Amino acid sequence: MGAQPSPERISLMLGLILLMLSTIPRYLVGGHDNRLNLILIALAVVAAVAVVQWRMLEAEARTRLPDLLKRLGLCLVVGLAGMGLYHALFTDFIGWELLIAHGATLGLLLHALLLWFRAPSD
Repeated sequence: MGAQPSPERISLMLGLILLMLSTIPRYLVGGHDNRLNLILIALAVVAAVAVVQWRMLEAEARTRLPDLLKRLGLCLVVGLAGMGLYHALFTDFIGWELLIAHGATLGLLLHALLLWFRAPSD
């Protein structure tokens, strides 16, 4: 449990925050008030943990975070494009709010897999 904070972990938490934000329109359109409340509570908790992790991060590690955030943004764009292509080819129109949520999910998954494959050996 005594894992040290890392910029990779913070980039994943920021990606998770963006993912949770991308699901809000889906719950608003669908009228899922209970799920919306739960996702807002989870969003606040993850944001608080991300702030604590940021404050514990060493200065050298903070310099690696902008590159990781650029990679996260690129993965989110690729995920949105990938899900847009998938839904255009294989499904009926599902609505923009569901497309954004699915694209953000795929993008965060791609980012996590890239971090896993490029993990530094200890």
